[in-house]
Amino acid sequence: MDLGRFAQQMASMARDLLAQDSVDSTLQRITATATELVDGCDAAGILILHDTKVETLAATHRMVTDSDQMQQQLGEGPCFDAAHDARGEHVFRIADLTNDYQRWPAYAPRARELGVGSMMGFLLFTDDEDLGALNFYSREPGAFTQDSELAGLLLASHAAVAFSSARTHAQMEHAVATRHVIGEAMGILMGRHHITEDQAFDVLRRYSQESNTKLREVARQVCEHGGLP
Repeated sequence: MDLGRFAQQMASMARDLLAQDSVDSTLQRITATATELVDGCDAAGILILHDTKVETLAATHRMVTDSDQMQQQLGEGPCFDAAHDARGEHVFRIADLTNDYQRWPAYAPRARELGVGSMMGFLLFTDDEDLGALNFYSREPGAFTQDSELAGLLLASHAAVAFSSARTHAQMEHAVATRHVIGEAMGILMGRHHITEDQAFDVLRRYSQESNTKLREVARQVCEHGGLP
């Protein structure tokens, strides 16, 4: 590996990731970069595990989505294991799936039928509810080397920071939009019922609790109908 050239590519990639304007575009750029920078990588994707339900994000090839869904159906597989592994080794590298029938007796032969020869993955992030892994696929056995693993690890580190930043930005945008719609709804109630700002908020809050409806949804209904439904 040309370390100087690789360092330049990683720096350019980091700037590119941080320049993305949405979570989706950030994830798409992460996986596309994986196929560009990681030797042997034919496809990449991010697997999110919600309890036992698998979600695939930013897959660059149908093989990734099919593999993730297969792991969910079978309840086994390397990506499934990596996403579960919040405490142990955060990297896996499968040189040849034909040699891992003992670990994944149901998944390995079906993965080979999909055209997967070797795999590599990294725990990408964890939070209170979800776990995720950035996964790399090759059609050839033995495609991933130590250089590939180093490249993947650096990419995953940058990706984790960029993804966290993108999620934080999206959460902030959602919070601003929520405050805006609640403020608009309060203004409607104040004008219609000649009540104060605090009283208008109390009306929204009480209706939200009594109807078991999120406050933002109650406010949206007020804005659409000119009052409480």
